Amino acid sequence: MSSASKWFSRLGAAAMGLVLTLVVPVHAWAASNGVADVAVEAARSRRRGGFGFFGILGGLCCLLVVGGIVLAIVLISRNRKRR
Repeated sequence: MSSASKWFSRLGAAAMGLVLTLVVPVHAWAASNGVADVAVEAARSRRRGGFGFFGILGGLCCLLVVGGIVLAIVLISRNRKRR
């Protein structure tokens, strides 16, 4: 495994750790704080016409997250096969 690949893997693992460190407590806070109810009410009161600008960005963000997960799985499975 090349040096650049090792550093890329380490950087990816650190980034995932940082994201999970931030997302998990925020999700727990929002679930226990009643923020989820406010978000549901806001989603119900919005207009239902088309995707809009944020729908496209949300879809792109979702694709990037899924792509990152798939990339992480592929890199991990490649590393295990070489050993």
